[in-house]
Amino acid sequence: MKQACFPLLIATALCLAAQTASAAEPHTDPVLPRLIHQFAADRQDVLNATDLPGVDIRFDRLNSLYTQWLARSRTVDFDSLPPSGKVDFILLRNELECGLDDIAFERKQWAEMDSLLPFRKILYTLEQARWEGTPLDSRAVASQVSELAKQLKDLKTRIELGLNSAPSNSAHSLTSTPLKVTAALANKAATSATLLRGTLKSWFTFYDGFRPEFSWWLKQPYEDADKALEDYIKVLRENAAGIKGKDEDPLVGQPVGQAAVAAALRREFLPYDAPALLSLAEKEMAWCEKAMTSEARAMGCGDDWKSALTRVKSDFVAPGAQDSLIRETALNAIRFCKDHKLVTIPPLCEETWRLTMMPPETLKTIPYAAYNGQAMMIAYARNDMNHEDKLMTMRGNNRHFMRTVTPHELIPGHHLQRFVASRNHPHRALFSTPFYVEGWALYGERRFWDLGWATTPEDRLGMLFWRINRAARVVVALQFHLGTMTPSQMVDFLVTRVGHERLGATAEVRRFIGDNFPPLYPASYTVGALQLEALHHELVISGKMTNQAFHDAVLSEGAIPLELVRALLLNLPLTRDTRSTWTFAGEAGYP
Repeated sequence: MKQACFPLLIATALCLAAQTASAAEPHTDPVLPRLIHQFAADRQDVLNATDLPGVDIRFDRLNSLYTQWLARSRTVDFDSLPPSGKVDFILLRNELECGLDDIAFERKQWAEMDSLLPFRKILYTLEQARWEGTPLDSRAVASQVSELAKQLKDLKTRIELGLNSAPSNSAHSLTSTPLKVTAALANKAATSATLLRGTLKSWFTFYDGFRPEFSWWLKQPYEDADKALEDYIKVLRENAAGIKGKDEDPLVGQPVGQAAVAAALRREFLPYDAPALLSLAEKEMAWCEKAMTSEARAMGCGDDWKSALTRVKSDFVAPGAQDSLIRETALNAIRFCKDHKLVTIPPLCEETWRLTMMPPETLKTIPYAAYNGQAMMIAYARNDMNHEDKLMTMRGNNRHFMRTVTPHELIPGHHLQRFVASRNHPHRALFSTPFYVEGWALYGERRFWDLGWATTPEDRLGMLFWRINRAARVVVALQFHLGTMTPSQMVDFLVTRVGHERLGATAEVRRFIGDNFPPLYPASYTVGALQLEALHHELVISGKMTNQAFHDAVLSEGAIPLELVRALLLNLPLTRDTRSTWTFAGEAGYP
C-alpha cells in the first residue's frame, strides 16, 4: 500500500524511472514503455509545480492527471500488444486506479490534521502568490506572517492546556480553549509542520535580499514565525506525542483500518484478505517452531529452542570484526550460487557491492543490516551505547544470523536484484512492490536452506530465526493496522514467539508503525517468498525449467506483482481488465 508514504514512494520510483528512461527495453513492445515514461514525466512535473505539502491544488491537479491518463489508457489497442506489453498495460492501469485511491487517502490524512495545522492556509496563499508572480505588498504580507506567528502561539497554548499542563505563555490561558490530541495525530502533525516550516523558509529565502523593502518589513515577522513553528513542533512531538529522540520513547502509530488494508491488498495483486494471510503466517510459524525444536535437540538443549537460540546469539564477533565476517560470508554465498548453478551473476555485479556502517539514528528503527544503493549497511554496537544495549545489538547481529542476512542483502538478494532490474525493463521501476523485492530475498534464503547452506545446528537455527521472524511480521503488522494489537503487544509477541532481543523488537515495531512505512511491507517478505516458492514448484520442480533459467527469468522481469511475473513465465492469457486470482498458498509446498 502506498498511501501513507505517497510522496516519498512516488519520488523514489520516478527518480529510478527517469534515470533509466533511455536504457534499452529488452523483449518488449515500445508503445507501453513510452507511455509509462510519459506518465512518469507528467506526474513529476505536476509534483514539482505544486510542491506544497497537503494543499488542495496539489491533490486536485494530481487527481485530474490520473483521470486523464486513465482515459488515455483506454485508447490503447490491448489485443495487439505482445505479452510483455499487456503486463505493462495492466501495471499502468493498476497504478492509475490505485493512485486515485492514494490521493484520496492522503487528502483525508491531511484533513484529519486541520485543527492542528490551520495556519497552513496562510503559507499556501503566500507560496502560491510567489509561484504566480503576483505583485508583493511587503507591508501587508508582514501582517500575514505576524498573524501566522500568533496562531502558532495560541495553538501551542491550547495543546498545553489540553495536556493539563501549565502553558509556557500564561497570558493566553484565560482565553484559549484546550485542544486535546492523540499521540499518533500529534506526531503526524509535527512531521507535517516540519515540512511546512521548510516551505516558509524557502518562501522567505526567495525574496530576502532580492527585494529590499521585503527584508525591511519581513525580517522580524519571519524570525518570530519560524521560532513559533519550532516551538509548536516541539510541543506536538515531545509533549503531546512523548517522542524526544531517546531509546525509551513511546511507540506511537496510527492503524490504517480494515478498508485501507483491503485496498492495499488489491493494489498488490493479492486475492487474499487479511485473515487468510494471518492464517498463512501462523502455519509458517508453526513449521518454524517444529524445525527449531529439532535443531535445539541437536545442540543438546532438548525441546527448548529459545535456550538454544540464546546460545546462538551469544556467538558474536569482537568489536571491529563485523565487516570481515560479512565480507567472507558474502564471498562464500557467491561461490555457493555458482556451485549450485542457482542464478547468473554478472561479473560487474559481483565486483561493485560495498559495505557501509549503519548510522546511529537508523539503528533505532533498523536494528539489523540493510541494503542501500550498492552497499550493505552493517548494524553493530556503538561505543556510546549503554552496556546492555551494546550486548543486545551484538546478540542481534551474531555470526549465525549474519550467515543468512548477508546473502539476503547482497547476492543472490537485493544487490543482484537491483543490478538486473536496472538493466531490464527499467520503466517498471515505477511499479515496484515489496512483495517482489523482499519476497525474492527471503525466497533466496529458502533455496539456500534446501541446498544445505547451513552446515551446523547453530547456523540452521540462525536461518530459522529469520524465517519465523518474517512470518511474525505478518501477524504483528496486520493485527496492528486492523486495530487488534497494540505496539507494546507487538513487541511482546516478537520477544516471546520469535526470540528477539527487546531492543531489536522495539526498533522493528517503531519502524512498522511509523507514518512513512507502508502497512503491508512487513507482510511482504513471507507472502512474496511463498508466491515465488509456488511458482518454483510449477516451473522447476515440475521439470519445465532449471533453477538458473527460472531465477534469471524472474529477476529480468523487474519488481512487479508476482502474479504478473507468473503470467509472463507461463504465457497465461491476459485481458485489459485482468485482476488477481492466483491462490498460491496451496501450491507453496509446506513440508
